[in-house]
Amino acid sequence: MAQEFVCMQCDLTEEKCKCDRYCCLCMGGHNVRLCQDGQYYCIDCREACDFQAQF
Repeated sequence: MAQEFVCMQCDLTEEKCKCDRYCCLCMGGHNVRLCQDGQYYCIDCREACDFQAQF
């Protein structure tokens, strides 16, 4: 089983995290997901940086 990504602020998984969710690069809020580095990214920034959200 793959390691779950955890939020770098609260150390919880995406489904349990209660932090404000916005892209750490562009500050957008549309389609934001937690990535392997523990930060949230929108779909455009994830694609540009080649980050993957957990499935």
